[in-house]
Amino acid sequence: MSGLIKSSLARKYVMALSGLFLVIFLVLHVTINLASVISPDFFNEASHFMGYNPIVQFAMQPILIIGVIVHFVMGFVLEIQNRNARGVGYIKYQGGANASWVSRNMIISGLVVLAFLGLHFYDFWVHEMAYKYVEANPEDPTRYYAETVEKFAPFWRTVIYVVSFVLLSLHLWHGFASSFQSMGVNNKYTPGIKKFAKAFAVVVPLAFAFIAIYHHLNPITH
Repeated sequence: MSGLIKSSLARKYVMALSGLFLVIFLVLHVTINLASVISPDFFNEASHFMGYNPIVQFAMQPILIIGVIVHFVMGFVLEIQNRNARGVGYIKYQGGANASWVSRNMIISGLVVLAFLGLHFYDFWVHEMAYKYVEANPEDPTRYYAETVEKFAPFWRTVIYVVSFVLLSLHLWHGFASSFQSMGVNNKYTPGIKKFAKAFAVVVPLAFAFIAIYHHLNPITH
């Protein structure tokens, strides 16, 4: 029994740490993407740096991919473990008597976010790899802004992105704050940390949604 408890705690630590790592990635990602709204030239420069810097490409990028895989695998494992421990699901939702809808359905929002990441990787990462290594095109530091705007031209793709960001917000609403609890953080700063986590869960996905809608409504005219 002691071994099972330690194993469960270890998984929660891994889940929390990988989640916090992905939060850092979100901050970097939304910062660069907002530049596409404010300054297309800076966005091109930043995107070119991220796309060709060897540290980013061959160190940070693989770590990011591993972080995503670890986070979601641990999430599925813990969900199965929790369901087996409960034996039966919630029969009736009774407000504060049971966990919130968000916390009870982290696996659902997680799956949607995972599916969205698959689309995002296809739209941008796969395209980038094909451009550089399959088609062997020369470097073009000015191409990124136009390519990004073009991705959001179809209405259906913009809707998928916006809906995915709403689910990301719900996932972060519970997950970001609970990650600190999983790591045993419980002190006088805890209320402030929880407020920051809730604000982050709203502001960052909202910024991503704004970027998608902005580029859909402001296509490049030739």
